[in-house]
Amino acid sequence: MCGRFALINSPDEVQEFLATLELEDFPARYNIAPTQPILAVIEAERPLPGSNQPMRRALLLRWGLIPGFVKDPREFPLLINARSETAIGKASFRAAMRHRRILIPASGFFEWWRPEKGSKEKSQAYWVRPKRGGIVAFAGLMETWASADGSEVDTGAILTADATDNFRHIHDRMPVVIAPEDFTRWLDCKTQEPRAVADLMVSPQADLFEAIPVSDLVNKVSNTGPELLDRVTEGLPPPPATRKAAGGTGGGQLDLF
Repeated sequence: MCGRFALINSPDEVQEFLATLELEDFPARYNIAPTQPILAVIEAERPLPGSNQPMRRALLLRWGLIPGFVKDPREFPLLINARSETAIGKASFRAAMRHRRILIPASGFFEWWRPEKGSKEKSQAYWVRPKRGGIVAFAGLMETWASADGSEVDTGAILTADATDNFRHIHDRMPVVIAPEDFTRWLDCKTQEPRAVADLMVSPQADLFEAIPVSDLVNKVSNTGPELLDRVTEGLPPPPATRKAAGGTGGGQLDLF
Protein backbone atom coordinates (compact mmCIF):
# COMPACT_ATOMS: atom_id res chain seq x y z
CA MET A 1 0.00 0.00 0.00
CA CYS A 2 1.06 3.58 -0.55
CA GLY A 3 -0.90 6.05 1.58
CA ARG A 4 1.49 9.03 1.69
CA PHE A 5 4.39 10.16 -0.44
CA ALA A 6 6.56 13.20 -1.04
CA LEU A 7 7.87 15.19 -3.99
CA ILE A 8 10.66 17.49 -2.83
CA ASN A 9 12.79 17.66 -5.96
CA SER A 10 12.76 20.87 -8.00
CA PRO A 11 10.52 21.35 -11.05
CA ASP A 12 13.64 21.42 -13.24
CA GLU A 13 14.77 18.04 -11.89
CA VAL A 14 11.32 16.54 -12.43
CA GLN A 15 11.08 17.96 -15.95
CA GLU A 16 14.49 16.58 -16.91
CA PHE A 17 13.84 13.16 -15.36
CA LEU A 18 10.50 12.66 -17.08
CA ALA A 19 11.34 14.55 -20.28
CA THR A 20 8.14 16.58 -20.13
CA LEU A 21 7.19 19.79 -21.81
CA GLU A 22 7.51 22.98 -19.80
CA LEU A 23 6.59 22.43 -16.17
CA GLU A 24 5.15 25.17 -13.98
CA ASP A 25 6.90 25.96 -10.72
CA PHE A 26 5.68 24.13 -7.62
CA PRO A 27 6.78 23.94 -3.96
CA ALA A 28 8.36 20.96 -2.23
CA ARG A 29 5.64 18.74 -0.76
CA TYR A 30 6.61 16.54 2.18
CA ASN A 31 3.30 14.92 3.06
CA ILE A 32 1.07 14.25 0.05
CA ALA A 33 -2.15 12.58 1.14
CA PRO A 34 -5.21 11.05 -0.56
CA THR A 35 -7.73 13.47 -2.13
CA GLN A 36 -4.99 16.08 -2.59
CA PRO A 37 -3.73 17.17 -6.03
CA ILE A 38 -0.78 15.16 -7.33
CA LEU A 39 1.49 15.68 -10.31
CA ALA A 40 1.16 13.13 -13.10
CA VAL A 41 2.68 12.69 -16.56
CA ILE A 42 0.86 11.42 -19.64
CA GLU A 43 1.87 10.89 -23.24
CA ALA A 44 0.75 13.77 -25.43
CA GLU A 45 -0.69 13.24 -28.87
CA ARG A 46 1.99 14.91 -30.99
CA PRO A 47 5.67 13.93 -31.29
CA LEU A 48 8.44 16.29 -30.33
CA PRO A 49 9.36 18.68 -33.16
CA GLY A 50 11.93 17.04 -35.44
CA SER A 51 11.73 13.74 -33.56
CA ASN A 52 9.80 10.50 -33.53
CA GLN A 53 9.77 10.53 -29.74
CA PRO A 54 6.38 11.33 -28.15
CA MET A 55 5.88 14.43 -26.07
CA ARG A 56 5.02 14.03 -22.42
CA ARG A 57 2.72 16.41 -20.63
CA ALA A 58 2.35 17.08 -16.92
CA LEU A 59 -0.99 17.70 -15.25
CA LEU A 60 -2.54 17.76 -11.79
CA LEU A 61 -5.12 15.22 -10.74
CA ARG A 62 -6.91 14.21 -7.55
CA TRP A 63 -5.36 11.28 -5.70
CA GLY A 64 -8.18 8.77 -5.46
CA LEU A 65 -9.43 7.23 -8.69
CA ILE A 66 -13.14 7.43 -9.52
CA PRO A 67 -14.21 5.03 -12.31
CA GLY A 68 -16.41 6.45 -15.03
CA PHE A 69 -19.37 4.26 -14.08
CA VAL A 70 -19.64 5.78 -10.57
CA LYS A 71 -22.74 7.93 -10.10
CA ASP A 72 -22.05 9.32 -6.62
CA PRO A 73 -18.40 9.37 -5.39
CA ARG A 74 -19.63 9.72 -1.83
CA GLU A 75 -20.97 6.17 -2.05
CA PHE A 76 -17.83 4.68 -3.60
CA PRO A 77 -14.58 3.75 -1.79
CA LEU A 78 -11.54 5.95 -2.35
CA LEU A 79 -9.20 4.05 -4.71
CA ILE A 80 -5.78 5.45 -3.93
CA ASN A 81 -4.01 2.20 -4.89
CA ALA A 82 -4.58 -0.49 -7.50
CA ARG A 83 -3.19 -3.99 -7.10
CA SER A 84 -0.98 -4.72 -10.11
CA GLU A 85 -1.94 -8.40 -10.09
CA THR A 86 -5.63 -7.67 -10.75
CA ALA A 87 -5.75 -4.18 -12.32
CA ILE A 88 -5.98 -5.46 -15.90
CA GLY A 89 -9.20 -7.35 -15.29
CA LYS A 90 -10.85 -5.41 -12.46
CA ALA A 91 -13.83 -3.30 -13.53
CA SER A 92 -12.67 -0.23 -11.61
CA PHE A 93 -9.31 -0.11 -13.41
CA ARG A 94 -9.84 -1.94 -16.71
CA ALA A 95 -10.48 1.16 -18.85
CA ALA A 96 -7.65 3.14 -17.29
CA MET A 97 -5.22 0.26 -17.81
CA ARG A 98 -6.09 0.24 -21.48
CA HIS A 99 -6.34 3.95 -22.21
CA ARG A 100 -4.89 6.11 -19.42
CA ARG A 101 -1.63 4.87 -17.90
CA ILE A 102 0.42 7.58 -16.21
CA LEU A 103 3.64 8.23 -14.33
CA ILE A 104 3.63 9.84 -10.89
CA PRO A 105 6.96 11.40 -9.86
CA ALA A 106 8.00 10.99 -6.23
CA SER A 107 11.03 11.56 -4.03
CA GLY A 108 9.93 8.68 -1.82
CA PHE A 109 6.95 7.40 0.16
CA PHE A 110 5.92 6.71 3.73
CA GLU A 111 4.90 3.38 5.17
CA TRP A 112 3.89 2.21 8.63
CA TRP A 113 4.91 -0.91 10.45
CA ARG A 114 2.05 -1.92 12.74
CA PRO A 115 2.29 -4.42 15.62
CA GLU A 116 -0.05 -7.32 16.04
CA LYS A 117 -3.26 -6.76 17.94
CA GLY A 118 -2.73 -6.91 21.66
CA SER A 119 0.94 -5.94 21.42
CA LYS A 120 2.26 -3.10 23.56
CA GLU A 121 4.56 -1.97 20.77
CA LYS A 122 3.76 1.29 18.97
CA SER A 123 3.34 1.74 15.24
CA GLN A 124 6.43 3.03 13.47
CA ALA A 125 6.51 5.29 10.41
CA TYR A 126 9.25 4.95 7.78
CA TRP A 127 10.41 7.33 5.07
CA VAL A 128 11.26 5.12 2.11
CA ARG A 129 13.55 6.86 -0.38
CA PRO A 130 15.83 5.86 -3.27
CA LYS A 131 19.20 4.81 -1.87
CA ARG A 132 21.02 6.86 -4.45
CA GLY A 133 18.72 9.86 -4.16
CA GLY A 134 16.87 11.43 -7.03
CA ILE A 135 13.35 10.80 -8.26
CA VAL A 136 11.34 7.68 -9.02
CA ALA A 137 8.25 7.32 -11.20
CA PHE A 138 5.37 5.33 -9.75
CA ALA A 139 3.13 3.50 -12.20
CA GLY A 140 -0.31 5.08 -12.09
CA LEU A 141 -3.75 5.01 -13.65
CA MET A 142 -5.99 7.95 -14.51
CA GLU A 143 -9.72 8.43 -14.97
CA THR A 144 -11.61 11.63 -15.79
CA TRP A 145 -14.87 11.44 -13.87
CA ALA A 146 -17.86 13.45 -15.10
CA SER A 147 -20.70 14.45 -12.82
CA ALA A 148 -24.35 14.76 -13.83
CA ASP A 149 -23.98 18.52 -14.26
CA GLY A 150 -21.17 18.06 -16.80
CA SER A 151 -18.25 19.07 -14.58
CA GLU A 152 -15.15 16.89 -14.79
CA VAL A 153 -12.31 15.99 -12.45
CA ASP A 154 -9.12 14.08 -13.29
CA THR A 155 -8.43 11.34 -10.73
CA GLY A 156 -5.69 8.78 -10.27
CA ALA A 157 -4.34 5.79 -8.36
CA ILE A 158 -0.89 4.30 -7.74
CA LEU A 159 -0.23 0.68 -8.70
CA THR A 160 1.26 -1.55 -6.01
CA ALA A 161 3.01 -4.92 -5.98
CA ASP A 162 4.33 -7.39 -3.42
CA ALA A 163 6.99 -5.89 -1.20
CA THR A 164 10.60 -6.90 -1.70
CA ASP A 165 12.11 -9.32 0.82
CA ASN A 166 14.07 -6.59 2.56
CA PHE A 167 10.94 -4.43 2.99
CA ARG A 168 8.35 -7.05 3.92
CA HIS A 169 9.05 -6.74 7.64
CA ILE A 170 7.55 -3.24 7.40
CA HIS A 171 4.67 -3.87 5.00
CA ASP A 172 3.59 -6.44 2.44
CA ARG A 173 2.94 -3.99 -0.43
CA MET A 174 4.87 -1.16 -2.10
CA PRO A 175 4.47 1.03 -5.19
CA VAL A 176 5.32 -0.20 -8.67
CA VAL A 177 8.25 1.81 -10.06
CA ILE A 178 8.75 2.32 -13.79
CA ALA A 179 12.38 2.62 -14.92
CA PRO A 180 13.28 5.51 -17.28
CA GLU A 181 13.99 3.15 -20.15
CA ASP A 182 10.40 1.87 -19.88
CA PHE A 183 8.61 5.25 -19.67
CA THR A 184 7.65 5.30 -23.34
CA ARG A 185 6.31 1.75 -23.35
CA TRP A 186 4.28 2.28 -20.18
CA LEU A 187 2.70 5.52 -21.40
CA ASP A 188 2.00 4.21 -24.91
CA CYS A 189 -1.65 3.22 -24.68
CA LYS A 190 -2.13 3.23 -28.45
CA THR A 191 0.10 0.32 -29.40
CA GLN A 192 0.84 -1.32 -26.04
CA GLU A 193 -2.05 -3.42 -24.73
CA PRO A 194 -2.25 -3.84 -20.94
CA ARG A 195 -0.89 -7.39 -21.12
CA ALA A 196 2.05 -6.13 -23.16
CA VAL A 197 3.19 -4.01 -20.20
CA ALA A 198 2.31 -6.55 -17.48
CA ASP A 199 6.02 -7.31 -17.08
CA LEU A 200 6.52 -3.74 -15.81
CA MET A 201 3.97 -4.11 -13.00
CA VAL A 202 6.27 -5.90 -10.60
CA SER A 203 8.07 -5.28 -7.33
CA PRO A 204 10.90 -2.72 -7.40
CA GLN A 205 14.49 -3.89 -7.42
CA ALA A 206 15.48 -4.98 -3.93
CA ASP A 207 18.29 -2.43 -3.65
CA LEU A 208 16.33 0.56 -4.98
CA PHE A 209 14.98 1.90 -1.68
CA GLU A 210 16.11 2.40 1.89
CA ALA A 211 13.70 2.74 4.82
CA ILE A 212 14.43 5.41 7.45
CA PRO A 213 12.48 5.43 10.71
CA VAL A 214 10.80 8.80 11.30
CA SER A 215 8.50 10.34 13.88
CA ASP A 216 4.71 10.15 13.87
CA LEU A 217 4.44 13.76 12.63
CA VAL A 218 3.57 12.38 9.21
CA ASN A 219 0.35 10.93 10.64
CA LYS A 220 -1.22 14.40 10.53
CA VAL A 221 -1.91 15.83 7.08
CA SER A 222 -1.46 19.34 8.49
CA ASN A 223 2.25 18.62 9.13
CA THR A 224 4.03 19.51 5.90
CA GLY A 225 7.60 20.50 6.77
CA PRO A 226 11.00 18.90 6.08
CA GLU A 227 11.21 17.69 9.69
CA LEU A 228 8.95 14.81 8.64
CA LEU A 229 11.99 13.21 7.02
CA ASP A 230 14.26 13.42 10.07
CA ARG A 231 15.53 10.06 11.29
CA VAL A 232 14.56 8.92 14.78
CA THR A 233 16.62 6.48 16.83
CA GLU A 234 14.60 5.95 20.02
CA GLY A 235 11.50 3.86 20.60
CA LEU A 236 11.98 1.74 17.47
CA PRO A 237 10.44 -1.75 17.23
CA PRO A 238 12.77 -4.74 17.73
CA PRO A 239 14.70 -6.01 14.70
CA PRO A 240 12.65 -8.24 12.34
CA ALA A 241 14.37 -11.47 13.44
CA THR A 242 13.56 -10.71 17.08
CA ARG A 243 9.91 -10.03 16.31
CA LYS A 244 9.62 -13.19 14.23
CA ALA A 245 11.02 -15.29 17.03
CA ALA A 246 8.54 -13.67 19.42
CA GLY A 247 5.60 -14.62 17.20
CA GLY A 248 5.12 -12.50 14.07
CA THR A 249 6.13 -9.37 12.23
CA GLY A 250 2.85 -7.50 12.13
CA GLY A 251 2.46 -5.42 9.01
CA GLY A 252 -1.27 -4.60 8.86
CA GLN A 253 -2.67 -2.08 6.41
CA LEU A 254 -2.62 1.60 7.24
CA ASP A 255 -6.14 2.87 7.94
CA LEU A 256 -6.34 6.41 6.63
CA PHE A 257 -10.07 6.99 7.04
